[in-house]
Amino acid sequence: MLREHEIQVRVRYSETDAMGYLHHANYLNFFEMGRTELLRASGGNYRSVEEQGLFIVVVKMEVRYRAPARYDDMLTVKTQLIRSSPAKLIHNYQVFRDDVLLCEAETLLGCVDAEGKIQRMPDFLSEQL
Repeated sequence: MLREHEIQVRVRYSETDAMGYLHHANYLNFFEMGRTELLRASGGNYRSVEEQGLFIVVVKMEVRYRAPARYDDMLTVKTQLIRSSPAKLIHNYQVFRDDVLLCEAETLLGCVDAEGKIQRMPDFLSEQL
């Protein structure tokens, strides 16, 4: 399984605020896109996890904003899986415009069933590292 993956994202007008900056909440969508594509590039997908009745949920997120992005900027989202276990997944993210670091984050993910009860991570996720 891959431990790191990059995607390109262009900032759309609807993602900006009144000052013309990428609204801070939209970075969270970019992080989700990054970890989804990391899993896909590794041969998996979240749909198959959900078809098993399991859901991967964000338990904790920490975000550090360093510099703003603007409409039509082309951004690179780097996603890295830094730890996996039967109980959790931890990802790091970095968002760049060219060589400028705009934002970095870390998420802690857990696994629950349809009733919200805590479950073990599927084996193919918890054995990645």
